[in-house]
Amino acid sequence: MSPSPSRHPNATPAEEPPLSTEVLLALHDAMLRARCLDERLIRMNKQGDGFFWVGGPGEEALNASLGLLVHKGQGPEYDYLHLHYRSTATLVAMGADPTDTLRQMKSTASDPYSAGRNFCNHYSVHRWNVAPVSSPIEVQFSMAPGTAIANKRASGRGITIVQGGDAGTAEGDFSTCLIWCSRPGHELPCLMIVANNRWGISTLSADQHAEKHIIDRAKPFGIKSAIVDGNDPEVAYRELKKAMDYVRAERRPFLLEATVSRLYGHSSASGANSVPDEPDCLVLFENKLEERGTLTRLAMDELRAKYTQELLEASKRIRDEPQPKGEDIWKHIFAERDGASKADPKVGG
Repeated sequence: MSPSPSRHPNATPAEEPPLSTEVLLALHDAMLRARCLDERLIRMNKQGDGFFWVGGPGEEALNASLGLLVHKGQGPEYDYLHLHYRSTATLVAMGADPTDTLRQMKSTASDPYSAGRNFCNHYSVHRWNVAPVSSPIEVQFSMAPGTAIANKRASGRGITIVQGGDAGTAEGDFSTCLIWCSRPGHELPCLMIVANNRWGISTLSADQHAEKHIIDRAKPFGIKSAIVDGNDPEVAYRELKKAMDYVRAERRPFLLEATVSRLYGHSSASGANSVPDEPDCLVLFENKLEERGTLTRLAMDELRAKYTQELLEASKRIRDEPQPKGEDIWKHIFAERDGASKADPKVGG
């Protein structure tokens, strides 16, 4: 099957009715909470309450939409998620407690995602099929075909969703995913999402990629694809839903490229300072909601102040939570039935 024509992000989409007020408000709430959360994480890092920050300000429109659309649950009948470290808004939209993300930044033993072992925004939620986020970029694309095979064997509506950035597509793991998901007669129900912010740390994508768009990489494999404006939550929500519906129904792969912004640079390694000349999906969305009369500016400002204060208070509380103990180093390595590893420290050297 030949891939469908891609859509350029500057193209004018066909006129479609607006999303329901309920969905618009849910999108705004998740986007705003995720933005306030990342801003609090940046402050914590700069105040010495965390070793490193890397997050997703500028990707909230795309990621909140994904979180609201996921078929959430545990097991191959539900969606598997292989995310990256800019996916905070996806977890927030799925219902994750932002305080737990603060715990991971502070490296507390109460961090439910990694027990204080990993960087912030490195999520892992067994009950929601969220595979552990990895710091080495793009390895999630090598893992995704495995859960997609499980989805296919289960014969349900569950699919595998894997997400990464444009720079990471230069890694061989991305090509591995394209190949394994498109083998003739063995196609897999996998939605591949590339959030294109045009940067790989400090390298422009134009200096790295010869192809005009990342989705051009799908054409030789016959994978259907689209490119969308990831800074518009209404567009992102609609196009994600179309792509997910296709993968669910056809049990075949789809590659979606979303143009997004990087509002605080790459990470704390580059300063995590605001980049003023990037389009801000949250500002653009709030302007639209205000113009339509969906939300007033006062209501949005009050909501931001509320979330900002809640996160400030939460960050103060977790300062007193315990750090991991040295003897706990052997936990969470092998499968555990009672919550404590029975592994012999001498095994495996």
